[in-house]
Amino acid sequence: MVAKRLEPLLTTTLTLKNIPDEVYALLRAQATSNRRSLNSEAIVCLETVLRVGTPNTEDRLKQIRALRASLGKTKFAASDIDKFKRQGRA
Repeated sequence: MVAKRLEPLLTTTLTLKNIPDEVYALLRAQATSNRRSLNSEAIVCLETVLRVGTPNTEDRLKQIRALRASLGKTKFAASDIDKFKRQGRA
């Protein structure tokens, strides 16, 4: 079996403006340390931050089932559900 590379067929360009000098210097130093281009280092940093805490499907289903079980056999009217959904919204 041959492993497939998980690369997008199309790439997107992102331009960052007004990056603080200190952040730029840190990113440049990190890229040099990891022997990556500045662009590659920025992508790795974004992937690392954005993927943290993203639960996999099984973990998410466990959370949903635990919440559902905690509600017991309580029945809610449609009007109550609408009220709960709007609670806390401005």
